[in-house]
Amino acid sequence: MDRISIIRGDITKQEVDAIVNAANNSLLGGGGVDGAIHHAAGPGLLGECRKLNGCETGEAKITGGYNLPSRWVIHTVGPVWMGGENDEDEKLAQCYHNSLALAVQHTIKTIAFPAISTGIYGFPLERACRIALAEIKKFLSTETTLEKVILVCFDKRTYDCYKELSSSL
Repeated sequence: MDRISIIRGDITKQEVDAIVNAANNSLLGGGGVDGAIHHAAGPGLLGECRKLNGCETGEAKITGGYNLPSRWVIHTVGPVWMGGENDEDEKLAQCYHNSLALAVQHTIKTIAFPAISTGIYGFPLERACRIALAEIKKFLSTETTLEKVILVCFDKRTYDCYKELSSSL
């Protein structure tokens, strides 16, 4: 857990090598984190995303950061919660794994994640936080390129959930 930090804040303000965008399949912007990242990055991000031909759920793609303090944006598409019977847990774990693997491919040392799929996609918060922590911890146990993974929580509820779960790991 020494390479994992949990903070409250705005992911678009993080001074890290890469931030992760909880995107939709089109990668062309939306609400929540996705809209905030596109707004803060400026029109260059949308232009680059148009060339990526979307992204499947659980997969990840990378673009430049444009007007963001981060050099890169890793876009991943989390699953919409459908009651847990449609491989949502596995797809969410893939979001974290594939984002981290893409970061390593680009020699990224510091990365910040939002709480993927916990907003409008309706993934139960505690379940999502547990999956995120487990997947990040598992990835970091065998990969040393990444120096710091920051879980950026927009609200107190998410922050408290991560903090409580991390103390039991």
